[in-house]
Parts: sequence; structure tokens; C-alpha cells
Amino acid sequence: MVSFRFPFSFSQPSLPKPPRATSSSSRFSVSAVAVTLTVGAAAAGAAVAASRNPSHSIVDWVFSSHRSSLLPWGSMTLADSSSESVAEPKTGFSFPATIGESRRLLGVGLRKKSVLGLKNIDVYAFGIYADCDDVKKLVGEKYASLAASELRGNKAFIDQLMEADIKMTIRLQIVYGKLNIRSVRNAFQESVGNRLKKFGGVDNDELLESFTSLFKDEYKIPRSSIIDLTQEPGHVLSVAIEGNHVGSVKSKLLCRSILDLYIGEEPFDKNAREDFLDNVASLAAHK
Repeated sequence: MVSFRFPFSFSQPSLPKPPRATSSSSRFSVSAVAVTLTVGAAAAGAAVAASRNPSHSIVDWVFSSHRSSLLPWGSMTLADSSSESVAEPKTGFSFPATIGESRRLLGVGLRKKSVLGLKNIDVYAFGIYADCDDVKKLVGEKYASLAASELRGNKAFIDQLMEADIKMTIRLQIVYGKLNIRSVRNAFQESVGNRLKKFGGVDNDELLESFTSLFKDEYKIPRSSIIDLTQEPGHVLSVAIEGNHVGSVKSKLLCRSILDLYIGEEPFDKNAREDFLDNVASLAAHK
């Protein structure tokens, strides 16, 4: 039995949507977000699509993902409707453009696991969300004078983004149908545990256990299941599985450690991280 190790997501869950068929050789088309402009009593909708070439690196423990084009935050307003979605290009799993009142999708990626160096298995697709108002507030406080291009490569800004009390969600959608909750728990124990040591400087076994113990054996996670890891106000990490809240842990260190898995310097999917930072910078530029 192969043990798959991987991390999780933050947010308010929604029912999983059926995967959209996507050719592996096709370009990644970001399902456009409808933009509604009201003129008098009439309203017109417009869809925006962005595409990019897929990346096909096959390396142990490196995720293959396809970079999405920059979402046009400044010139358009994303529709709040949960029916608007963006598909992860390889698996076709879709993510709503908006969850909650103001958390917007800023990047999508795919977590892959190499088995014995012979085969890559798609473990889960993920979406990275952040609260638009919180991001703008952070930028306005310290980085208002910087252009979007400067923000993208500003390490201090990126570090503060992960430290800030911003509502964020990492949403995971299970792709590998044979995955079980024990594998999830073990994966978090390793990946999050390493980050806790990295940022905390000491062993944080009790904190790690308070998080991993939320993933109980009775929870079933078949293909298309959704796991949400949401950073709530006050650095409270809230965990939901298939829309059911299973527990919370209040810890700034834990929140930072999990975010680092996706948008830190050594993320699971580098392209998803770049998309996230590009979109954050673009959003911040229109403060």
C-alpha cells in the first residue's frame, strides 16, 4: 500500500462540481468570470477567458500544473454567483470564482505524487482564495507607493501576506479515488510538521496534534470530495470536509505553516503560487 502525503485547504465549502473534460494537450482556458455592467434598466454580461501553455515537468514530489493567465481584477468585477467557476486544466475539476462574501479565486494548481519514480498520480486539485478587501487594506497600510510589478517580487510583502490576519482559503478537491483520511492525516503530520519547525524553531508536537487529530478515521473522502482549510479572523484555522465543519485551531504559526505549503518559497505548485502573487499584485494595484 502506498502512503500518499499531501496538504489541505481553507474556506467555506460548497458541493463538489462534476469535472469538466479537458484535453491534456489543450491550452488551459480559464473559464471566464462574468462581468455585469448596468446601464439604466438593462444589464449585459461579458465573459473573460485567459489561456496559457501547460507545464509538463515530471519530478518526484513536484506538482505539475498549468499557469492561468492573470485575472483582470482592475478593469472588471468578478461575478458573485457561485455558478461562475475556473477549471483546473488537467483534471477538469472546477472551483467557484468566489466563496463567501469577498474571497476570490487567485490561483489553481494540481498536487501530484510520484510513486517509486515510475508513475505520477494526480492526488488533488486545489484553489487559493483571499479576501479582496483584506488584501487591499494590507497594501494600503505599507505598500501603497509600490507598483504591481514591484509587489510581485517583494519578499517582505509576500512574508507579511502570509503573516497577516487575512481571510484566506485553500480548497482541495480529491482526484485520486483510493485516497483515505489516514493518508491525509499522515501527510499533514509530515508537511505541516516540517513547516512548524521551520517557522517555530522548536518542536510543536501538541499544536500539530491538535490539527491532525481533526482528520478522524470515520470521514470518507471519495473522488471529488472537498476539504477546506480557512484562515478566519484572529488566525483561527477552520477545517471543513464536504461542507461539514470538523474543528478549528487558533494559531498564527499553524496558519502560516499551511499557507507556506502553497504560496511560500518552496510551494507544492510553483505555477499556482506565481498566479496567486500576480493576481494579488494586480488586485492591489487597483486599490
